[in-house]
This record gives sequence, C-alpha cells and structure tokens, in this order.
Amino acid sequence: MWRGLFDSTRHRGGRGAGDVGAGASAGDTNGQEKAMNPVPNGDGKPAGASKGSTDAVSRETWDGQAAAPAAAWSNAAVSDTPIGAEAERAMRLLHTRHGQIPRPFRQRVFTVANQKGGVGKTTTAVNVAAALSRQGMKTLVIDLDPQGNASTALGIEHRPGTPSSYEVLIGEIPLQAALQQSPHSDRLFCVPATIDLAGAEIELVSMVAREGRLRTALAELKNHDFDYVFIDCPPSLGLLTINALVAAPEVMIPIQCEYYALEGVGQLLRNIEMVKSHLNPTLNVSTVILTMYDGRTKLADQVAVDVRAHFGDKVLQTVIPRSVKVSEAPGYGMTILDYDPGSRGAMSYLDASRELAERGAPATDGAAR
Repeated sequence: MWRGLFDSTRHRGGRGAGDVGAGASAGDTNGQEKAMNPVPNGDGKPAGASKGSTDAVSRETWDGQAAAPAAAWSNAAVSDTPIGAEAERAMRLLHTRHGQIPRPFRQRVFTVANQKGGVGKTTTAVNVAAALSRQGMKTLVIDLDPQGNASTALGIEHRPGTPSSYEVLIGEIPLQAALQQSPHSDRLFCVPATIDLAGAEIELVSMVAREGRLRTALAELKNHDFDYVFIDCPPSLGLLTINALVAAPEVMIPIQCEYYALEGVGQLLRNIEMVKSHLNPTLNVSTVILTMYDGRTKLADQVAVDVRAHFGDKVLQTVIPRSVKVSEAPGYGMTILDYDPGSRGAMSYLDASRELAERGAPATDGAAR
C-alpha cells in the first residue's frame, strides 16, 4: 500500500522530496526517493526516522492515508520529551474535573504548624489549599503569620489598614469581614495577615479566653460552607499558634527532607498534647507531609525513612520535591499551580491534596468522623 501511494504521487506529477533534476539518471532518482521517503515500519513510523521526528517524509507524499498513524506516533513521542511531559502535566492540571475527590462529611480544619522555620509550612498550606480548590472544594486560608507570606502567595491585599486576622483576634470585626477571594480561583479565600499582627501576642495576654478567640470567630463562618480551612501559623509556639491549635481538630506538620528535620518537632508534639489535654480534646496530628525532597541524595531518603518510622501512616505517600519554581511563585502573587501548572511541584501538591481528601478526617476521642 505504501509503495503504491508513492508511485501514484509520482504518476500525478507531484514533486516530492524524492524528485530530482532532469539531468539525473533513473537509478539515481529511485535511490534518492528511497532515501528521502523510506518505507514505514509496522508501527507507522518511517524507517530510520529519529525519535520525535515528524518531517522525515515529504508533505506531498505523506497524504491522508498515512497522516493518522504518523500523528498518533508523533503525539506519543512528544510526551517522552521533557517539554512534552511538562505540557502533558499542565494539561492534566488545567483540565482537572470537579468531583474527582470526595467532599468531606464535615468541614475539615487544619493547623499547619512547625516551629522550625524554612520547612515549607506556608508553601504547603497555600498550595494544598489551591489544589483542593482546583478540584471543586471551597477552601479558606487563615494567615496567622505577621510576615503575611500566605497572603502574598495567594495574591491577597495585606497592606496596613486592610481588615485582617489581627482585627478578628482582638474582636474588632467578625471573620467574615476580613474574607478576601483569591484572584486565581472563585473557590479559594483568605483572611490576610498584616504587620499589625506582630503586636497581637502582647495584646492577647490580657484578654478573656485568649486561647480560644480564633475558634469563636470560626464558629461564625458556618454559613459559608467551607470544605477545608487551613490556618498558617508563625514559626513559634506563642499565643497565635495556640489559638490555631485550639481552633482546629487536625494538625498538618510539614517536615523537610534535610538534616535536623525532626529538630523542634518533639517540642511541638508536647505542646499539642498540652492543648489537647486542657483546651481542645479533639486535636490530633492527622497529616505529616515531606517537603524539599531531593532524590539525588541519600540523606533525603534516610530522612523520609526516619519520619515514616516515627509517624507511621500519618505521613503522606506523596512527597514534595525541591523546586526553584515553587520558590519563585510567591514573588508573582501566585501558587505553583497558577505559576507553572506543568511543573513537578504543582503535580506533587495536586497528588498530595487528592491523597489528603481520600484519607478523610480521622476519628477522634472527642468527635466521631
């Protein structure tokens, strides 16, 4: 069939890649045609064509009957290249359908905490929240860090004077008055943090029910029907973090896959037990997520093994790789899912959010699932 197609093209007078000048001999002509228009293999790929090549055969001789197998082969080959694989991942994320993950039976509230700085705490909070919103979940991020990094990453205004978590904690405004919608999703919201929050620790000391003020404010948000709430804490164990632990039944601990990864986690776990004993009996460390994983090092693998041995099945199977793109995204007021949806970082957070949703909320002593 293929040889017939080439012959018919020559008889029609079409000048393909195999045609030569009038002075060339018939033998030379046939030889050049075979070189330029090789007979395809059984998989529809031209014999001798390099991987990813789509122009080994002339446009005229590669007619309609041959185009279909060539296109199929070309598309399959493109995904094998780094750029093609990234494009395929981006399409997968951008075309994520709602309803692919189960909606929680009740609102799930997470405190994202680790007193050690630089472990990817804020990055994890905003990107997991963004990934859940991409999959149809209505999600809220409450920024309790005076630096306001979570607000920045979500593209939320947080200049001094903006209604924020500070005014909520001291009782000036309800939580609803501080809500802002992310410009990147109609299902992602944020209560921003401003620099005023830096003085909240001192002001809260003299207030009544100082440890439970965020929990009281959150209780007024039932009408908004959020599926997930993530509270981003400062890298300390002061009153702001205690307010977050009192307000949330679940704790998510990001741990970087580097030396001293568990440094400070012991103190955090002791504080969690104290809060559970005296202020929030439903509190539970439900999720541990490994961040900044570098598969090129043995250290990262060893840290992952140690963390899994310590926390067991609370550790997500998905690990977040070390990525320059993830670090760049907040500078543009974006999460990694908006900044570079085809990156491995974006896909890792998407997978982590799906795993989190499929696990569901754990049953606790104080509340049934």
